[in-house]
Amino acid sequence: MKITLIAGSNRPDASTTLLSQYIARLLQEHGHEAEVFNLYEHQLPLYGPGEAYGHEEVQKLAQAAKSADALVLATPEYHGSISGVLKNALDFLGSDYFNNKAVLSANSAGGLIGTASLLHLQTIVRNVHGINCPEWISIGGSQREFNENGEPIDEGTELRIRKAVENFIELASKLSSASA
Repeated sequence: MKITLIAGSNRPDASTTLLSQYIARLLQEHGHEAEVFNLYEHQLPLYGPGEAYGHEEVQKLAQAAKSADALVLATPEYHGSISGVLKNALDFLGSDYFNNKAVLSANSAGGLIGTASLLHLQTIVRNVHGINCPEWISIGGSQREFNENGEPIDEGTELRIRKAVENFIELASKLSSASA
């Protein structure tokens, strides 16, 4: 399967991006093609009708989402919600990009855990006809620390992420084979 991960932070070396890269590596270890679309590197114009859809970075985002069999959406938790850059990116994508695709939601929160942004992501996914993975990934506080190999330092965090990714792969595989 081909899986696109959208890393929804606009900061360099963000823990959200490190988390996305780690998830991508786990997906690759399971034999899947995984591409991280980093919104810090691919800066999009503000969403609006008309010519913004022709912007080169919007076209790259659209292609990455459209060609994916499944998606991972990762966000920092800002003021109890998703980041503005991720919301802006999702506004460019409608149900044509999500319809019947498995979606895993993940976040990085300043506190111990950040479920509000995950609930918001899952609401957005439902509204664009994606299929939410019942598992989600939330890392907060010291759980946001990664070693030089890009792996979570906390063993419990690593195990939780691995379990969620395995459940996501199972769901995505079932949905992908059902639509084939």
